[in-house]
Amino acid sequence: MKKLYSFFLLIFVFLNGYAQKETITEVTIKGTKKTKVSFLKKLIKVEARTELDSTVLISDIEHLKRLPFVASANFSVVKKIGIGYEVVYQIEENFTLIPFANLFSSSNDDFAFRVGLQEFNFLGKGVTLGAFYQYDIFNSFGVNIRAPYLFNSKLGLAINYKDLTTQEPVFFDNTSADYKYNNNGVEVLGLYQINFKNRVEFGYSAFTEDYKYISGAQNTEVPLALNVDKHLWKLIYNYDNIDYHYQYLSGFRSYLNFQYVGSTDTNLPEFLIGFNDFTFFKRIGEKGNWASRVRLGLATNIDTPFAPFTVDNNINIRGVGNTIDRGTAAIIVNTEYRHTLVDKDWFVLQSNVFVDGGSWRNPGGDFGDFSDTQNLRIYPGVGLRFMHKKIFNAIFRIDYGYGITQDASRGLVFGIGQYF
Repeated sequence: MKKLYSFFLLIFVFLNGYAQKETITEVTIKGTKKTKVSFLKKLIKVEARTELDSTVLISDIEHLKRLPFVASANFSVVKKIGIGYEVVYQIEENFTLIPFANLFSSSNDDFAFRVGLQEFNFLGKGVTLGAFYQYDIFNSFGVNIRAPYLFNSKLGLAINYKDLTTQEPVFFDNTSADYKYNNNGVEVLGLYQINFKNRVEFGYSAFTEDYKYISGAQNTEVPLALNVDKHLWKLIYNYDNIDYHYQYLSGFRSYLNFQYVGSTDTNLPEFLIGFNDFTFFKRIGEKGNWASRVRLGLATNIDTPFAPFTVDNNINIRGVGNTIDRGTAAIIVNTEYRHTLVDKDWFVLQSNVFVDGGSWRNPGGDFGDFSDTQNLRIYPGVGLRFMHKKIFNAIFRIDYGYGITQDASRGLVFGIGQYF
């Protein structure tokens, strides 16, 4: 009898202790239309039959807000009758079938554009499926699929195919020639999310590069045609500590991309290349946002006219033109002030004032090339942003950059999404 009494007393003490804790008995997700609730529950940390912890709830909300198909998210805690609490996540979804376009021109270049379509929440499971068509004197296209949560809440896969053809300037002997350039290949990447701030990607690409001379200067040491099979190993590390609130961002992000490129031809020899983008955002008052990006890039210093880093409208300096020079190292700084002019329920009009600048190391040169006035480019400018708040990345941008350094050009750059 005494043993039976002790047993029931133990059960009573256990249940009483359990009752004293704020225990989650139910987790509910509301507001989803396309996204699978079962999929979202794989991503969040809060579970039923665990202790209520506000830090975990806040962490889940930050994670959800970073997903491209989530416009906003918040939570509430409801006391249940009896023992326990219900945690309710309220989700506002983005529209995720998005067309995109990049249009670019300058005072010295022909008009070119890239258009495409992307679905950021295919099957309601956060899968991105996309395709693009590009016209830049020649026709190009590509398709991609990215499933970051294919295997579990941390491990996924991405596959990309592209057939890209452009007219590329090749620089040598203080002059240049135009080549028809084609890059055709497939890339496979494994995706791993350490946590919602830290992500790693690792993969392999097999591709063919083809150069055919069109016009311009010639040199017996520079071939008129090349067709080279190449392969590439890639490592990407992305640290993202940005707080997202519609068009306003604050925080810091670091994006590292490191590659080894192997080759079957000494005219396009193997090399290492890496670059890191450091991006900083700060809210200024109620309607302002300061944004800055610093890109540091370094590659094997081979004296070749086909150097990997390019100075280009769409990549680093607005208004400079389409591939106006090449190098084996680069320092690029972009800084701009964004100010909201109109902010309605779904529409935002934003202005920006920017300064883009950069320099590079010539192929086979040294780091003193960064201070060479022929390599330095500084382009201040102004722009506008037209945004739809309920559609992911629905930002149409127009920027006009005006060069103030030696042999500068000027030009308009159009695109979808913020420049950085």
